[in-house]
Amino acid sequence: MTRDTLQADTARVSAHPSRSADPDVVGVTVRDGVELAYEVFHDDHPLTVVLVPTWSIVPSRFWKAQIGFLARHYRVITFDGRGSGRSGRPDGAEQYTDRQYADDILAVLDATGTERAVLVTESCGASWAVHVAAGDPDRVLALMAIAPSCGLDVATPGRDHVPWDEPLASTDGWAKYNKHYWVGGGYDDFTDFFFRAMFSEPHSTKQIEDCIGWAHEISPQTLADTTAGRLGCEGAVCEPVAPLARQVKCPVVVVHGTEDRIRPHTFGERLAELTGGELVLLEGAGHGPSARDPVKVNHLIAQLVDRFAPPAPRRTWVHAARRPPRALYLSSPIGLGHAQRDVAVAAELRALRPGLQVDWLAQDPVTRVLARHGETVHPASAWLRNESGHIEHEAGEHDLHAFQALRRMDELMVHNFMVFGEVVADGDYDLVIGDEAWEVDHFLHENPELKRFSFAWMTDFVGWLPMPDGGPREAALTADYNAEMIEQRARFARVRDASVFVGDPDDVVEDDFGPGLPSIRTWTEENFDFAGYVTGFDPAALEGAERLRAELGVRPGEKLCLVTVGGSGVGTSLLRRVMDAVPLVHELAPELRFAFVTGPRIDPRSLPTGDGSIVLGYVPDLFRHLAACDVAVVQGGLTTTMELTALGKPFVYVPLRHHFEQNLHVRRRLMRYEAGRHLAYEDALDRDGLAEAVVKEAGRDVRYRPVATDGAQRAAALLARLV
Repeated sequence: MTRDTLQADTARVSAHPSRSADPDVVGVTVRDGVELAYEVFHDDHPLTVVLVPTWSIVPSRFWKAQIGFLARHYRVITFDGRGSGRSGRPDGAEQYTDRQYADDILAVLDATGTERAVLVTESCGASWAVHVAAGDPDRVLALMAIAPSCGLDVATPGRDHVPWDEPLASTDGWAKYNKHYWVGGGYDDFTDFFFRAMFSEPHSTKQIEDCIGWAHEISPQTLADTTAGRLGCEGAVCEPVAPLARQVKCPVVVVHGTEDRIRPHTFGERLAELTGGELVLLEGAGHGPSARDPVKVNHLIAQLVDRFAPPAPRRTWVHAARRPPRALYLSSPIGLGHAQRDVAVAAELRALRPGLQVDWLAQDPVTRVLARHGETVHPASAWLRNESGHIEHEAGEHDLHAFQALRRMDELMVHNFMVFGEVVADGDYDLVIGDEAWEVDHFLHENPELKRFSFAWMTDFVGWLPMPDGGPREAALTADYNAEMIEQRARFARVRDASVFVGDPDDVVEDDFGPGLPSIRTWTEENFDFAGYVTGFDPAALEGAERLRAELGVRPGEKLCLVTVGGSGVGTSLLRRVMDAVPLVHELAPELRFAFVTGPRIDPRSLPTGDGSIVLGYVPDLFRHLAACDVAVVQGGLTTTMELTALGKPFVYVPLRHHFEQNLHVRRRLMRYEAGRHLAYEDALDRDGLAEAVVKEAGRDVRYRPVATDGAQRAAALLARLV
């Protein structure tokens, strides 16, 4: 099938908020009656990388941590191997031999019009790529084999003595790797065992979870067929790999973990010996380094592919003494509150360090705030994948499982860290400030050798906490994430030159990080400096509230209720609930007028308007509207609720369901300030109860604890020491 005839079978796809890159072409080619589904990224680049299938137990999504980075620099092709993903699932072992998979690689190269490519493999894919490189050398520029595992004459102690195709009396250990056990009901047990062995590194819960999920997209019988084909059972022909490996003439790089519990690194050593290739051992790594150590693997792939790229343009080096001081500021895009406080901190930092140049690596909607303040947004910001879109994709009706949403954002976090890595490699920055830039903090601790600058970490909460209905599993997961963070900080204290908590010690929750782990407050006090809360404005200096009230149609004697839901699109349902309650509010308090602020990601035209109400879109400097209101209804985000607290305004806050930070960390802080009226969303569904809460709060004489007004200065003073 030619590329021209294939175009009828391809589709342009829209952006998916949880993927690190979107394919230019999605296609299916058919070889000997078997459909092979593929995707092409950055289709107009002349240099192609093919991410070869691994084993049919997982689809091409296994490469998710590589695709975004590679697709910014090269043309990238992925395809689901036969038996997995969107590709066909033929019956019988003879359909799954190494030769079949090798011919599939060639078929996809033909279908995509690819003359030559760098083949990158993991696990079983090495054997298939060796077939191609030996038999069709003109099609392969180079080969990278990560954790090669199949077809080589190398022993695997503890596994080789267990027969795969005979019924066994035992199901212990590698006895689970058995056809009869899989198809006889033991498949779940096997996949759990296999992937826990594959990811031997601690704190690999997400990688294990992903792979177990993918393994259940195919049947046990299909997996048995793929294994029989590879082993030469049930009529399939197994061709030895060693003689073919000796015929490979292209550059070869073999990467293998020293803690690989699926196949020992002697497999990698043997393949490097047979091909005359380079060997890179990853000390302490298991069988899935592309998923578990993606930053290192991405750099290794790029180093190989760049051998075939044009020379890099000439660069100019500037003597350190002649460089102006520079800082790179990273502000979390999940909510607009970070942007407001970060702009205030940056202004104070410039006052302490005149001449400091501040660049921002930021996403929408943060960039809207930065534009209003004349800040410099780094052009590489355009490469970032939007985290707010992912959050909205994860959300339900006033429901966001924040911890799980962040776990499922792993693909975006790898991609965005790779962007960050390129920016700091070229930028000569003296200081990097990460305001809840989780990916940067995590992967710098995973790859501390990449740190070439002072790094300051800022956050307004510490500790992942389980929601009650998450049960023991969620409690175990949050504890594992907390334990990893504690271990990273203990081992690599040098990664953070400053850890700044936006608040005071009493704002920190008193829970433990998990069973056997320390108290969150005690640990935070030992590991953080405290800046006090950063409002980003001085409540005493605000002016123009009466003028703004008049612009919103509030007449003398009337009161204004401001309803706002922050910077994401999660709050639509709360806006509608309050709108439904407006007539009941007017019966109880006819003097109340309503202004609904949708934020930057909800179209105000999508919401109805009624008597005594106005709908606004994105409102820059929302704190001015908060200062003009008499009462507010908001979500449970920290920034808006603390701004209302600082302004001394009564408010009702409705935390997103399952949002651990809003329900636990923020609520703890608001209770300390004796601020706001908490209302569960389930109670907000009752229009009478919601209306009553708004009216009662509007008539309340508030006396909150005072909020510090010098937080930005205190935070800047902590950062200035690093420039």
